[in-house]
Amino acid sequence: MNNTEWFMHTKLQQRQENGLLRQLQPDLPLIDFCSNDYLGFARSGTLQQLIHEELQSHGLPFSGSTGSRLLTGNSNYAMALEEQLAGTYTSEASLLYNSGYDANIGLFSSLPQRGDTVLHDELIHASIIDGIRLSHAARQSFRHNDAEHLKSKLKQASGQCYVVVESIYSMDGDAAPLNDLVAVCEEYEAALIVDEAHAVGVFGQGIVQQLNLADRVLARIITFGKALGCHGAAILGSQLLRDYLVNFSRSFIYTTAAPLHQLAAIKMAHAYQAESTDAVSTLQRNIDYFNSLNKDEQLTFKLIPSNSAIQSLIIGDTVKAKHYAQRLQQAGFNVKAIRSPTVAAGSERLRIILHSFNTITEITQLYENLKQLIDEH
Repeated sequence: MNNTEWFMHTKLQQRQENGLLRQLQPDLPLIDFCSNDYLGFARSGTLQQLIHEELQSHGLPFSGSTGSRLLTGNSNYAMALEEQLAGTYTSEASLLYNSGYDANIGLFSSLPQRGDTVLHDELIHASIIDGIRLSHAARQSFRHNDAEHLKSKLKQASGQCYVVVESIYSMDGDAAPLNDLVAVCEEYEAALIVDEAHAVGVFGQGIVQQLNLADRVLARIITFGKALGCHGAAILGSQLLRDYLVNFSRSFIYTTAAPLHQLAAIKMAHAYQAESTDAVSTLQRNIDYFNSLNKDEQLTFKLIPSNSAIQSLIIGDTVKAKHYAQRLQQAGFNVKAIRSPTVAAGSERLRIILHSFNTITEITQLYENLKQLIDEH
């Protein structure tokens, strides 16, 4: 074993000993309380048919896009879709990316500069942190959803200041106090950026739009691989921001563009969304029902208050969280343990995702199994 192989072996061994080794698992026929397919779009035969018909109507001359959008990968279809997205999300312009990770890397690595300051919620997504690191700007966190702590950080910040939050947090499921954050950013002339990945679809076109804050936010990141059931992402903002990203965002400039199939899926997912109000109301019913069960039972575990589809049960121990998840899977429920370093040590949890297609019976049975696990331990 050479030095490089020994390094990799040692690092993996450390993960194994700490109970943190990640491994890919086979797909199992379990009741889904895990995926981000909040509205069931990813499994929708109707949406699949809409995508098929859209592709048939336009033809499919290539199976791939053949290059980056600045070379051969651009198309009238992609540009028309970006105009449609801008209208749908009440934004001046939009720019497509191949994934939410690509969008965050591309935005945060190119916009903040050395000497600037980026302040982010302490629970912000890893892709945003990775992007900020590439920018060489100063990076600081503020306490979760704490506008006053943000204000104290802005008083001491240097250079152009950027503030970044998620409208719905991917691990806790709670919402950012966007009205308060907008007010603080305006007071200190900081630019606010909001990642709407887990809000789009579940909360209409996102919480920024619901609160009529689009004109007071520099940029929004929206993704299509969660509630909308397909793949890809877009950055929403001004035409100036779009032009800047086309010129300086490396994850846009140097990547092969999305193929027509992906673009058609995004377009038809939005068309399907407009007709799927029942899915949203059913999901909200399921969220309310799950929360009502906990209110009645008051189990000993910590359920983070959430009105979103993401319901996190803090276990606080890696081994115990993993054991609980395995027991639930054995009972037929696909629930996963979220462990360090994805979440902070001591906040290990079961992350339960509710969907529009989950039945009341399934939710009740899941809850009873959770209650039994807690009672046993």
